[in-house]
Amino acid sequence: MISVAIVVLLSSCFYSDFGTATATDTITSSQFIRDPESIISSGSKFKLGFFSPDGNFTNRYIGIWYNKGGSANKTVVWVANRNKPLIDSSGIFTISEDGNLVVLNGKKQVHWSSNVSSLANNSNTRAQLLDSGNLVLHDNISQVSIWDSFQEPTDTFYSEMKVSTDLRTGKKVQLTSWRSLSNPSIGSFSAGLDSFTIPEVFIWINGTRPYWRSGPWNGRYFIGIPDMNSVYLDGFNLGEDHQKGTRYLTFAFADNDVFFALTPQGNLEERAWVDGKAHLKIYFFYPTNDCDVYGKCGAFGSCNSQKIPICSCLLGFEPKNAEDWNRGNWSGG
Repeated sequence: MISVAIVVLLSSCFYSDFGTATATDTITSSQFIRDPESIISSGSKFKLGFFSPDGNFTNRYIGIWYNKGGSANKTVVWVANRNKPLIDSSGIFTISEDGNLVVLNGKKQVHWSSNVSSLANNSNTRAQLLDSGNLVLHDNISQVSIWDSFQEPTDTFYSEMKVSTDLRTGKKVQLTSWRSLSNPSIGSFSAGLDSFTIPEVFIWINGTRPYWRSGPWNGRYFIGIPDMNSVYLDGFNLGEDHQKGTRYLTFAFADNDVFFALTPQGNLEERAWVDGKAHLKIYFFYPTNDCDVYGKCGAFGSCNSQKIPICSCLLGFEPKNAEDWNRGNWSGG
């Protein structure tokens, strides 16, 4: 952990809930949870259950959160029905007849499904919440994993998870921001690994437009992140799964209470539990200033966050559109 970093107490993204937790870490067709019940991973690190972001029970979601910070607060790392909330407290989280995990309302209408095809019946599957924070759907006969929440992340990247890119199709396992602090539906920003010859981490706006990049991976760290060489040495690992045709990024720090979250404003924040694991702090965030924003000053423009205005043209060039430039829109170069 970096002692010289700017440290900010994290006061947002905590949500109130007073549901009861069962002793099990498993969901089956006969062992399901109703709002406001929850389950806890075997080592008590994570909890899964129903929550409301604004605490007023208007919208209800199934999520996973750290089992820390006090019983009335939660730091949500994954949301199932993020785009289709329940509108009351009649929700159920269970295994359906086709063997998939489902979120149902009081009328048994599906608000979310793990959506795995070719499952025989519900007696052959069970879901388990692991101490890694991963929710895994198992086939009871083969004992193999057939779906897990790490493959469909929300806004949080934590230890043992892999963000990846399929080198053949370009399909990504990536983070997607919440729309706002009170609305976990998919927001404007996403973050993941780009499939260039030399990999980089990108934050995108609306899925395609670059907003920030880490700089290329040099075999040990991303060269565009200041101090990563000394800070994260041996923490991150970039690898390839040749059988699946994917390239992936994962991390493991000595302090396993470190994680990264993509905010609704497009910042990728490093967060960690401190003070006896009762509070969260933000240690780093990217982009760190306006000049870190991809293409802020456009082609042949130079950015200096210490100057006003921050953008200027390189020697021998002038603004492409002087009116836009004077209004502070420098992206045209």
